[in-house]
Formats: sequence, structure tokens, C-alpha cells
Amino acid sequence: MARWLPRSTDLTRFCQKLNRVKTLEDDMMETSFNRCLSTIDLTLLGIGGMVGSGLYVLTGTVAKEIAGPAVIVSFVIAGFASLLAALCYAEFGARVPKTGSAYMFTYVSVGEIWAFLIGWNVLLEYMIGGAAVARAWSGYLDSIFNHKIKNFTETHVGAWQVPFLAHYPDFLAAAILLVATAFISFGAKVSSWLNHVFSAISMGVILFILIMGFVLAQPKNWSTQEGGFAPYGLSGIMAGTATCFYAFVGFDVIAASSEEARNPQRAVPRAIAFSLGLATGAYILVSVVLTLMVPWHTLDPDSALADAFYRRGYAWAGFLVAAGSICAMNTVLLSNLFSLPRIVYAMAEDGLFFQVFSRVHPRTQVPVVGIVVFGLLMALLALVFDLEALVQFLSIGTLLAYTFVAASIIVLRFQQQKGDVPAPAASGQPNPEPCEGPSGGELKEYESFSDKLQLVDRDKSKEQREPGQLKAAFEPYLEFLSDFYPGEVVTVAVVTLMVSAVCLCSILVFGNTHLHLPTWSYSLLLVLFTLGFLLSLLLIWAHEQQHSTQTFQIPLVPLSPALSIILNIYLMLKLSYMTWLRFAVWLLLGLLVYFGYGIWHSKENLREPRPQRVSARYVVFPGGSLEERVQAVQPSSQPATGLSDTDTDDCKR
Repeated sequence: MARWLPRSTDLTRFCQKLNRVKTLEDDMMETSFNRCLSTIDLTLLGIGGMVGSGLYVLTGTVAKEIAGPAVIVSFVIAGFASLLAALCYAEFGARVPKTGSAYMFTYVSVGEIWAFLIGWNVLLEYMIGGAAVARAWSGYLDSIFNHKIKNFTETHVGAWQVPFLAHYPDFLAAAILLVATAFISFGAKVSSWLNHVFSAISMGVILFILIMGFVLAQPKNWSTQEGGFAPYGLSGIMAGTATCFYAFVGFDVIAASSEEARNPQRAVPRAIAFSLGLATGAYILVSVVLTLMVPWHTLDPDSALADAFYRRGYAWAGFLVAAGSICAMNTVLLSNLFSLPRIVYAMAEDGLFFQVFSRVHPRTQVPVVGIVVFGLLMALLALVFDLEALVQFLSIGTLLAYTFVAASIIVLRFQQQKGDVPAPAASGQPNPEPCEGPSGGELKEYESFSDKLQLVDRDKSKEQREPGQLKAAFEPYLEFLSDFYPGEVVTVAVVTLMVSAVCLCSILVFGNTHLHLPTWSYSLLLVLFTLGFLLSLLLIWAHEQQHSTQTFQIPLVPLSPALSIILNIYLMLKLSYMTWLRFAVWLLLGLLVYFGYGIWHSKENLREPRPQRVSARYVVFPGGSLEERVQAVQPSSQPATGLSDTDTDDCKR
């Protein structure tokens, strides 16, 4: 029975396979893509991904049903929360200018299986997001023509009465996706030019809305006679914030495009900052003019802006608003179709997904196979699925990606840079150097077979602490951490921080409603998990981190990423249980793909050295001085082997 159980060494090797990180090339600017995108191109891609139909629909919905005119405050808070995640993407995009976005960032810092699951979920998000926007685009255009397209389709094709399927096949939504797929396959420059056109029209319409809106503004619509500025109170503002947060999802298209940027170290952080700032400003200002034009409680949630102009006697303005809405949805479609094939390409290039998707067209220099295949899948989803059923899948994968990217920032910031040899962290022991001679005063290194003999005693006064080592000020109080290697304690602390955040948010979300905890246990659990979160944060901060002036770095690490982590987890737990159920099913499918294909074809798997037979190992134990002591350690399955007299004399010399 026992012989059928896996050995501990096999389990250790298996866990190491799951958590291996990606080896980056020395020249990260080398690519098979065409580096042709400027800062302006990336900025407009980001704006196109964020300022979509939400500007024309979401503002009215949140204002009427959730927050009132205080939707302005909701957008301010949501913009700040999005900024925390965006800054994490900006640092990674500058440091690792490779396509793949959250998948790539997780792979280089956390581990392979986590990166695959992030990439797998982002694929679903982009597919459903593109299909949902296409159906919204179709419905908006159809409403302009008094639903003639819908009536024609139901009359000549037929209607369905099947759960999760649309009432009729939406050929218009599928057609617009196929047309967009064709344009995207022509190359990054063509896609960028098309995005410029639609973004320019959309921003022109937004500018018109703002100018006309402030001309028609009536401050009395915020008065107490109309319900006041915040009729739903603080709870309404925070509920509106959770909804408004999803309006800013889309800036990760900039990180996904970093391998096609001319100067990603500068362009990616700037583009993310500019696009997020402009998008936040647009949402806030449009919310101001909308709630000042007409009383908030009379808004039409489906077409708030067009209806507001119509009621003020400017029916012709509704056509401009409709044109801006359609152009804005076109930019979101382009953003989804632009990002998705590049993430698939990154996974396929690493061997975790089917290799056919790693092919790049030699002339257009884009992953044309991924563009065509996933464009067709999006069109199929838009053709037969109901919009509401599609939207229920959204958000959870994006929030999970934000969480892992924030955690990856902490882990990577406290790791030694490439080329450093790890040494015990807080014991003041720097990296060993080759033997300099008996009187050189330098640390010596010896080799026997495949094992290195290292002398690890060194005067602490000469130390220079590496990233991941304990800060000197904390060493007298945390001396028990001196035996760990740089970054080990930080990694454990990050895991503890995330577990504490999950428990804390679970108590906040479910403590009074689903769990029905008594007041004393509710308060006690809140205090315990808050202390766990803060202590983990303090333990991370007590270690040295990398400081680089060459690329952008997010300020206030680890505080900023930690705030992003807890916010994302809180929003994930606010989603419905059906969303979590579908998410679990999709995760299981992803694990089948990974263990059936990815783990065996991973390029990191090919890089792993093959085990070799070792006849003897030699370990150097530190003494009280610089005098070495060498002891031979024999493997149990090998005959005893020791150092010859000559070898021993050589080591002592």
C-alpha cells in the first residue's frame, strides 16, 4: 500500500513545477511584433477601453437607482480605487515590456499555475465583454430605427424561448464583430488608426455634451426640494462606487500592448496615467451635467443623456449622443479584440496553451490565428446568447487579475534582481564570491562535483543588504528571521495578507446577513483579521526592497498594492453566488487544459535540468572565525566517499 503513495520528494518536485516562474530574456525589447505604437496611440487605446457605453448608460442608472447626484462622489472614489490597480499595471508594463498583461506579470513573479488561471479567466472576460458590447451596440442601433431589425429577424428567422439564449439570433452583433476582427488582423497600426477615428468622434460628442450641459444646467436640481445631493446617503455612495468601478475596466489593454510600444518604459506608465485621468474626468463631468440638466429621479436609465436633451427641447442632440455612444462602443470592441489574441499568444508562446496560437503573421506582425479564432468565438456568443446572461460572467476574472497583479508587485519588489545569488537574509551574510586567496579577506567558494562549498561567515559591519533582507533597524527585534533567504519571509507574509483580506472581507460582507454572527463575535473576528492584515503589512515593510530610477515604480509599496488587494477581494465577494458557480466551472475546465497540456509543454519545463547521480556532497559549516570546517556528507544509497588528503590540504590552503 505504501509503495503506491507518492514520495515526499516527488510531491516537492510537483509543487515546484506548479510554482516555477518565467525566465525572461536578457533583451526584453526583442520581439516578433512591430513596435510602432506611441504614447498617444496607447492613451487612446486605454480611453477606448474605458469610455464605452457605460458613459451613456451607467451614469444615468447609478444616479437614479443607487446614489442620486452623489454619483459624482462614487466616480471619484472608483477612479481612485482603479488608480491603485492601474499603477501596479504601469510598473509591470514598464519593467516587463512583453505582451500578456496580468498573465505575464503573474508568471514572472508568483508562479506558473497561477499565471495560467489568471490568463484563462481573462480570456473569458474578453470574449464575453466583446460579445456583450456587440449586442448592446446592435440593440442601440436597432432602437434608432424603431426595432425594425429585431422585428424582421423574428418574423423571417424565428424566435427562441430557451434559458440563457437570446430571443432571436442577433446577426447584426455577429456581423460587427466579424468586421472588427478583419480590421484587427491587418496589424497594430491599422487597429490604432481606426481606434483614433472612433475615439476622436466619441470625445467630440463628450465635449458637446459638457458644453451644452453646463449651458442648460439648473442648480435647483441638487436642492432639497428634489431630494438633495446625496438622497441615498453614504451607503448609496459606496454601492454606487462598487458599480462605477467596473466603468474603468479596460486600461489593461495598454499593458497588453506594451510589446508593440516604441518606448514601453516611458510610454506605458504615461499612457495609463493619461487615459485613466481623462476617463475619470469624463465620467465625473458628464455625471455633473446630467444631474444638473434634469432632476435625478426623473432620469431614464436606458438612455439618460439622450432623454435629458429631449426633455429640455433639444431632440436633435439625441442623434449626436447616439452617434457618440455607437463610436464609444466601437472602441471597446476594438480594445477587446486587440487584447485577447495577444494574451492567448503569450500563453501559447510559453507552451501553456496550444502552439498554433503563437504564430505571428510575417507581414502584419500580429497573431492572426488567435485574432480569427477568438473573433469567430465572440461572434458566435453574440449571435445566440442573451446579453444579461453574458454580463453575469463579467468582472470576477478582472478583479482576480487585479488582485494577483497587486500581489505580484509586492513579491517582485522584494526579490533580488536578476543575476544575484541568494544568501541568508537577515544574518548579514552577503553573496559568496570566488576564492581570492588566503590573505584577501574575501569570502571563499569551493566546488566539488555539482555542489558548491560556501563559507558563510562575514563581518556584519561590511554588509550591504539586498532586496528581501531584513532592514538593519528591525534586526534586533526580529532576529528569529535571520535564517531565511531573501524574499522568503515576504512571500509568506503576502500569502498571509491575502488570507487575512479574504477573511476580513467575508466577515464584512456576510457577517450580519448570511452568517448572522452575534455582535461580540462579529467585532472580535473583525479585530483579529484586521490585526493579521496589518501585521503582515508591517512584516513586509520591515524588509529591504528594490529601488530603481530606470523605470516607473508605484509609490508607497507595500501599502498601495495591499489596499488594491483588499478592495478587489471585497468587490469579488459582493458578486452573486451564480457568478462564483460559473467561475468555478470555468476554473475546472482551465485546470483540465493545464494538467492535460500546459504543464507538459511549458518552456520552463524544458529548461529544467535533468537529475544527475551525485557520489558525494560537501557542506561548509560556519565557525566562530574565518577558519573553514569541511565535513563530507554521504548519500544513503552510495558507498562512503571522502576527501583525499591532497583535496583536504587544497581546501585548507
